[in-house]
Amino acid sequence: MDEMTVTCPYCGEPFTTLVDTSAGDQDYIEDCVVCCRPIEFRLRLAAGGPELELRRDDD
Repeated sequence: MDEMTVTCPYCGEPFTTLVDTSAGDQDYIEDCVVCCRPIEFRLRLAAGGPELELRRDDD
C-alpha cells in the first residue's frame, strides 16, 4: 500500500489516501473524507511510479 496526498475535485481540499499498487491498474470510487462526495479514482502503474487521476462523479 502506498500513501498519496490528493485533492478533492469537488471541494478542493487535500487529503491522504492509501493506494494498493499490488493489484495492477484499477478504477474505483472512494468518498472524499472532507465533503463525502464520490470521487472516481483511476490508478495506472507507470515506470516512474503510480499515477492517480481523480474525476468528479458528475463529469
